[in-house]
Amino acid sequence: MSRPVTLFTGQWADLPLETLAEKAAEWGFDGLELACWGDHMDVARAADDLDYCARQRGILQKHNLELYAISNHLAGQLVCDPNNDSRSDGFAPADCAGDAEKKREWAVEAMKNMARAAKNLGLKVANGFTGSSIWHMLYSFPPVSDAQIDEGFAYFAEMWNPILDVYDECGVRFGLEVHPTEIAFDIYTAKKALAAIDHRPAFGFNFDPSHLHWQFVDPVAFLREFPDRIYHVHMKDAARQLDGKSGILGSHLNFGDPRRGWDFRSLGHGGVDFEEIIRALNHLNYDGPLSIEWEDSGMDREAGAREACAFVKKVDFRPSGRAFDAAFNE
Repeated sequence: MSRPVTLFTGQWADLPLETLAEKAAEWGFDGLELACWGDHMDVARAADDLDYCARQRGILQKHNLELYAISNHLAGQLVCDPNNDSRSDGFAPADCAGDAEKKREWAVEAMKNMARAAKNLGLKVANGFTGSSIWHMLYSFPPVSDAQIDEGFAYFAEMWNPILDVYDECGVRFGLEVHPTEIAFDIYTAKKALAAIDHRPAFGFNFDPSHLHWQFVDPVAFLREFPDRIYHVHMKDAARQLDGKSGILGSHLNFGDPRRGWDFRSLGHGGVDFEEIIRALNHLNYDGPLSIEWEDSGMDREAGAREACAFVKKVDFRPSGRAFDAAFNE
């Protein structure tokens, strides 16, 4: 049996969950990964209201869809972001707008509630972001000392260990989507993040190859580096479109601008080698969902979601379970 193919609802939160579930079922998806915004999943409510959890699950079940994970990227970003400025006012309740520390306090509780919500929903994995207090130090000028970077990872541990304590209490694991602006954005920073929290099992990764590919980080190398920390998988493509005028930093050009040095693409329309990723996941014995995070400014999203679902079902395959030449020895 192939792995379930799901759709992350973060880019579809403008649609009521009932509407999206009906569409996703018609497009061929096996389930959804619910975003914790819009009307898709309210973690504060789900943390202590089992009837609400049953209703949200029931919307999916009505359309023969399963729920495999929930994700709260917006609140997670606020936990360690040093500024929490006006760009993220929409991430938190309106009464937090303009107050960086009030947003942070709300976010910490929201990420704890995501663990409680996941438990009440019968889930073992919940995904999201961590934010980073040192992302703005990426380019070391003005000069950045090793001590300043170490302080950033220590702050991550200070903020996230109490959150992860709740995940342990709930029997849920947190999957960080390794991503620029987060505490871990490549292999080296992922190692440092794990070391900062003493490799506690509650913390692992929501693997997303697109964010590695455009940085020239090998997604398969990432999988091989962290075989026991791949808690969830996003399927998303990206294309490097360097033309000698732009680089991989984006040139302050928005997604979809053809002048950008890279952009996200619908599955199969970028440069990610998904067959090698499937082979690596097979070696890791990963049997969880393959969740499509659909982001392509150049394609109609409904046509893209349908095509992406078919693409993932076609590219996925199981290992054989036996050597191809085993019959010679029988």
